[in-house]
Amino acid sequence: MDTETVAVAFEALINYFFFYNLDYENFLDGLKLLLTAKREQVLVATGSENRDISSLDRYLNWVRHRLNVDGVDVFFIEYVSPDDDMNQVRAILDELHSQKEKGLIRYVGVTTHNRSIALEIIERGQCDVLMHRYNMAHRKAEEDVLPSAQKANIPLVAFTCTRWGSLLKGHPNWHFEPPTAADCYRYVLSHPAVHLALTAPKTRQQLAQNLSVLHASPLSPQETAHWQEYGDLIYGTGQDAFDTQWV
Repeated sequence: MDTETVAVAFEALINYFFFYNLDYENFLDGLKLLLTAKREQVLVATGSENRDISSLDRYLNWVRHRLNVDGVDVFFIEYVSPDDDMNQVRAILDELHSQKEKGLIRYVGVTTHNRSIALEIIERGQCDVLMHRYNMAHRKAEEDVLPSAQKANIPLVAFTCTRWGSLLKGHPNWHFEPPTAADCYRYVLSHPAVHLALTAPKTRQQLAQNLSVLHASPLSPQETAHWQEYGDLIYGTGQDAFDTQWV
C-alpha cells in the first residue's frame, strides 16, 4: 500500500484507521499526514497483545510520537483467549482506563475470538469497544455476542470478515460464484450490532472494490440465506484448524 492510499480511503468516507504495530511505514506516513489536517475527523485505533503493563505504556507513547498526536482514539488489549490469566487482563484494562482518564486513550477496547470471553467482558462492562471475529462462516456470535453487545450499547468492530481470505476461494460443493470481499463485508455490516468491518486491501484496486459496499443495498433475505449456506460449507466440521477451533 502506498502512502497516498490513506487519503484516498478518507475521501471515500473512511475515517477509522487501525494498525497492529508500527511496522507499516507507508500506512503510518499517510495517516500522519492526514492527521495533520484532519485530526478531529479521524479515529486512530491500535493495540497490543503484550500483557506487560509497562510495555503497553511504552507502545502507546511510541504511537503518539510516531503520529504526532496527543492520544489515540481506541486502544485494544488484543487476542484475549482462554490461555490468558484473566486477573492479569483485568489489571491491564484498569491501566487502560487510567490512561483514558489522563486523556491518552479515548476508548478502551478488547479483541477476542472467544465468545465466552466476549460475553463476560460485555457483562462486566470492561470495555468501550469490542472487536470480535464475525463472518459468513463464523456466525455463532449472532446468537449471543452480537445481541449482548447491542443491548449493552458497546460498539462492535468485526474482523476476519473474509475468514483470512478463505471465503473468497470457493468450495468443491458450491456451484455458484464465491463471494467477493465486498460481499463478505456487506454480509457482516448487515447485522445491526456491527458498527465497523475491518478491511485490509493491498492495492488501490482492492480498496475501490471493497468500498463499493458503502453504496450497496441491504442484503435481501434470499441473499442472506445464500451466503449462510456457503459459509456453512467453508466452516466445515469446525474441528480442522485454529480459526474454527476457537469458538
